Amino acid sequence: MNKITTNQSKTIKLTKALKYKCLLNEEDFDFNIAIEKMQSYIKVKAATQIGPLIQYTRTCINENNELDVEIIVMLQCSNYIHSVEDPYSMESVLRVADCMYCRYIGSEDKLKFAYDKLNLEAFENDIQLKGESYTIFVDRNEEENTIIADVFMPRADS
Repeated sequence: MNKITTNQSKTIKLTKALKYKCLLNEEDFDFNIAIEKMQSYIKVKAATQIGPLIQYTRTCINENNELDVEIIVMLQCSNYIHSVEDPYSMESVLRVADCMYCRYIGSEDKLKFAYDKLNLEAFENDIQLKGESYTIFVDRNEEENTIIADVFMPRADS
């Protein structure tokens, strides 16, 4: 069953989030391996992962007038990890208020419809967005090949 429900003002709050900025321009970059390394790092630091994967995405135009995409993946931890080494960083509390929000249920390859719906709703209601998003991958059903994802897009006027 495909479904997208929206809300025009919601807050995202993450606590004890381990962050990793993805280096997409590296030839040998593998997203799944990066996540596995994060999970191992959390275990080595005597913590456990709490909740699902969170992906922050921001787009901007660089000095060469080309589109740049920044992706940071985050995993919340059971406790704050002190003295975090590169390539990771730690955020004790990340709170972003007044976001456009939607819950997406459907196949992962159609997740772009959630972003499209929020952008269209913002356009129709004259809401300016910052050009960034937080996607929380809530659940995955391998049998039905579907996911549940929460998408937050901060408003520019917040």
